[in-house]
Amino acid sequence: MAGDLSYMRHEFLQSFFAGVAASGTITSILRIVTKAAFQASEDGLRKGALTFFFISTCFVLGCVLLYAFVFPHIEVIKYYRLEAASQGSKTVVADLAAGGLTLESLKQDLEFHKEVNRLSTFQLLMQNVDLAAALFLTYALTLSIFPGFLAEDTGMHKLGSWYAVILIAMFNVGDFLARYIPLIENMKLESRWGLLVAACSRFLFIPCFYFTAKYGAQGWMLLLCIFLGLSNGYLTVCILVTAPKGYKGPEQNSLGNLLVLSLLLGVFAGVTLDWLWLIGKGW
Repeated sequence: MAGDLSYMRHEFLQSFFAGVAASGTITSILRIVTKAAFQASEDGLRKGALTFFFISTCFVLGCVLLYAFVFPHIEVIKYYRLEAASQGSKTVVADLAAGGLTLESLKQDLEFHKEVNRLSTFQLLMQNVDLAAALFLTYALTLSIFPGFLAEDTGMHKLGSWYAVILIAMFNVGDFLARYIPLIENMKLESRWGLLVAACSRFLFIPCFYFTAKYGAQGWMLLLCIFLGLSNGYLTVCILVTAPKGYKGPEQNSLGNLLVLSLLLGVFAGVTLDWLWLIGKGW
């Protein structure tokens, strides 16, 4: 999806990643509802988990069906895919066929270029290594704190078993809201250097969370979670919207996929680094 939307309008890309964050917010709301509904019942944790996963699975299945059978037939999607195909993109031909356009009709509608000069994947990576690094660092930091540390290492407070659930919900809400901030032109960060510095500066969250968990009240932890989510969502959209500008359709497609790969590597690194919080706790 990210590669697909990278050669379309940047508003589509922003909306998609806002939707990703919205899914996290909906997940938190669903978790709160199922926890409240089954809290007093016998075997409530199991019932709540089964209900949660059933509803989530149905929702994901619905999204898959929409992408497979509805998305390719939307006229504006066909338009941008045709434009990318005219610039030499080979990966969109199958997508266009799914939308009902055959190769013969494409040849009639477009003047295909036999030779298209485009940057290689390695060249794209070298030109955007700063943005790839910023996205990697953003998610490495976020996943080193969320959700593992928030669920296990934030101490005991008045909210009891609800504490971790509320912390995770605050992160998801902040992440969701921040992804709409770049729609305000004056608040959009497009400087590559600025994005990298901002991503690195987020590592200050580590001592903040550590000392707040050890000495702070639950209100400060809730505030930190909101800021963690806000910074994560804001940087994600700014980086992914800024990167494809100035490239041809096939290059934008490849660059979008490269950046998502950087994001996933950051997620993996963050989940791995999350184990470091267990040092000194008997592990």
